[in-house]
Amino acid sequence: MRSRTCGALLLFLSACATTEPSPRGPAAWNPRIANLQRAATLPWADGGRCVVREASNEWPFLAERCFHALDRDRVRFRDVTGRCAVASAPAAAAAVPMGVALCVFASPAVITGAVIVIGTVVVAVAIKEGLDAYERNASRERARPETQTRPSHEQERLTHRKPKPDPSGQDGFPPGPTDPLDRERRPECRPVPVPHAGEDDPHNECADKFPPNRYPGMDVLVNGKQFDALQVGVRVLWEIKTHQFDTYSLFLRNRVARDHVDEMREDRDIAQNCGYDFVVGVSSAAHKKALLDLAPDLEPNIVVTECKR
Repeated sequence: MRSRTCGALLLFLSACATTEPSPRGPAAWNPRIANLQRAATLPWADGGRCVVREASNEWPFLAERCFHALDRDRVRFRDVTGRCAVASAPAAAAAVPMGVALCVFASPAVITGAVIVIGTVVVAVAIKEGLDAYERNASRERARPETQTRPSHEQERLTHRKPKPDPSGQDGFPPGPTDPLDRERRPECRPVPVPHAGEDDPHNECADKFPPNRYPGMDVLVNGKQFDALQVGVRVLWEIKTHQFDTYSLFLRNRVARDHVDEMREDRDIAQNCGYDFVVGVSSAAHKKALLDLAPDLEPNIVVTECKR
């Protein structure tokens, strides 16, 4: 995000500052509408299309999927709880790291002052259409008289039919949902906290605090791969590199960078096959540049943590 002076009105998300909407509103029983109402207070570069597409998911999942579509030139993130970074960044400071911004944005609870919008917000077209369509449907449902229909003979037969016992001796279960989260329900894709692989304290401290880690003091095992952290609030697996890269010789830098690129691509594939995104945190800009010189496609997957050894 570019840093610029703003004399415009700052709109805090005070209208949504409670974790539970009013029971009188339609969003009290419809999470999709609650998500659309929350997103309506934010500026979107794509007209809100991503939000409408993902609105049926939980907010953290929606936020992670649609973060790229947010007009980030008009949004400032502040880690007011101190949970998303080692140190909070003031609203007027330079852009906070991507991982911190995403963590703040994806928080299930709306925290006043965490997300600050610059200027007035016009509700994105797709979001407005979604809310209007819901209101029209709700109005028709309220106006529709309740009627009772006599069940057909076939329905009566099915209703009174005795259920057949399950040959396995177990109760049957209805088919599960087919959304992308099904991948996590595969046993190998469920995140399992395990002890940190090594006794490198500076490395482990960075892994716990920077993303931040959903399981402090632990790695997370997903599909046979032990990752350094699973980020709080979003579906992002992290690997942390605290190498003193800037002190290496040119030969060693090239060798380390090539090894890391191969490792990153393999880890990214494992994460994505289980429905997670993947980020590598490196300690210096020089380390990041060396990786991107070899693999520009990894740009979205690398952030600079500035963690020290």
